[in-house]
Amino acid sequence: MQEIMQFVGNHPMLSLAWLVLLSTVIFVSFQSWCSKIGEITSGEAISLINKEDAVIIDLRSRDDYCQGHITNSINLADTGIQNGNLGSLEKAKNRPVVVIGNSGMTSRHSANNLYKAGFERVYVLKEGITGWRADHLPLIRGK
Repeated sequence: MQEIMQFVGNHPMLSLAWLVLLSTVIFVSFQSWCSKIGEITSGEAISLINKEDAVIIDLRSRDDYCQGHITNSINLADTGIQNGNLGSLEKAKNRPVVVIGNSGMTSRHSANNLYKAGFERVYVLKEGITGWRADHLPLIRGK
């Protein structure tokens, strides 16, 4: 314990940075644990698509979407979800919804907005389209 206190005394900025990082990890973990939004793998997403006709929402830019996207996915900007511009998605509130971004990090905010808009079963694809590609799953090019 004395060594830890000596380290903290000699390196206050590094110790503070470590404390902030630890607090952030604990906060994010707790928030994820308490969230109504599930995080699913590519295999679980495929199961939802095949068995329950899940809706796939791709949040990436139009250019990224055209370079490769999941079959029948809908390209929708995060701002559209924030503003409530859901269009034909309103009819899919009783179906599972999988939200996809590039790496899965930014999708949770949009997924929370969909949940608040009345979508009951909202999921985020773990690792996003990057994970989908890493699992060697098919993507479609173009619109």
